[in-house]
Amino acid sequence: MTTQRRAVGAYGERVAAQHLQEHGLVILDRNWRCSDGEVDLVLRDGSDIVFCEVKTRRGDAFGSPAAAVTYRKVCKLRQLALRWIAETGIRPRGIRFDVVEVLMPAHGAGQVTHIRAAF
Repeated sequence: MTTQRRAVGAYGERVAAQHLQEHGLVILDRNWRCSDGEVDLVLRDGSDIVFCEVKTRRGDAFGSPAAAVTYRKVCKLRQLALRWIAETGIRPRGIRFDVVEVLMPAHGAGQVTHIRAAF
């Protein structure tokens, strides 16, 4: 991955985290990694745990950012969620998988779309 793509991704994750916190979610983990992969954000929303994939793009020429969350990625996130729960020992009442899209315009603030229970 290029340095520029990493910077775009890091920007999107910061914007998404701020947006979610402003809407009452509490960040439990950022960029949680294990040998199986990575979860961008793990949050608490009331008594539920939310596993959130953040997708950032500089434009919509290749479709919406959420379109990049493939079936394979969904399966991987579900597997990672189970592993996170096992490793932390947290027993949530519910589990949810969200996607946050961040469109990064050439000028101005990023446009954020929070898709709750995306899959």
